[in-house]
Amino acid sequence: MKKIKNPWMHHEGYLCFACCPTSETGLRLEFYEDGDDIVSFWTPEARFQGWINTLHGGVQALLLDEICGWVVTRKLQTTGVTSKMETQYLKPVMTTDTKITLRARIARQMRNVAFIEAELYNSADELCTKALCTYFCASKEKAKEELGFIGCDLEE
Repeated sequence: MKKIKNPWMHHEGYLCFACCPTSETGLRLEFYEDGDDIVSFWTPEARFQGWINTLHGGVQALLLDEICGWVVTRKLQTTGVTSKMETQYLKPVMTTDTKITLRARIARQMRNVAFIEAELYNSADELCTKALCTYFCASKEKAKEELGFIGCDLEE
């Protein structure tokens, strides 16, 4: 498993709530490539609860949506937007848990649309939430010209 370099780090105005490492209030997610999967680890906090000691479903969806975006960034070497997300909440996720693992991969692709499967596991490695994101992907030319995206590499 190798860490993915954040390609947005030096872009003016970059302050993504989910992945910007300098965001004071954000999640500061980091991502890794593990074969076909993109993986991330996160420790929940009480400030993200819905019900008592339970991670808010919207935060779970945010985590899954974000890792899907990183699948596009790393595996397809472009950018895009989520156009649809189907989320299934299978088991409560506790804010008292020590680690959450996120995993995602491309399920299939048709031209500029990618279907990405993502899962959220608790520290006992139990599947708690899963999602299928339909992602509209920009052409590599458009990503470069309009967003300054020049690629997403792995750290040494």
